[in-house]
Amino acid sequence: MEKGSLVMAMIWMAVLSLLLFWLPLLGPLIAGFVGGRTAGTASRGLLAAVLPAAVLCFVLIGAGSALVGLPLIGIIASASLFLVIVVQSLPLLLGAFVGGLST
Repeated sequence: MEKGSLVMAMIWMAVLSLLLFWLPLLGPLIAGFVGGRTAGTASRGLLAAVLPAAVLCFVLIGAGSALVGLPLIGIIASASLFLVIVVQSLPLLLGAFVGGLST
């Protein structure tokens, strides 16, 4: 495992979040901590936690615009989904920050 790898940090966060879904607060916190340590720094850990949500929202902009035909609807749906994902993953962000600081 390469130290400071952003892609590996995102993979660790995703896999551990899926495996520890049954722990409401502790699961994302552990996943974020491991991903933050893998990322190497606190800023890279936070980026690894937020980047998949941003990519998902860009895909939603395209899909929403293509299905409805109005780009504004896609943008509104994407922004609301991004807000929900970021608020829901606050323990993941906190764990990524602490994990990045502890390297």
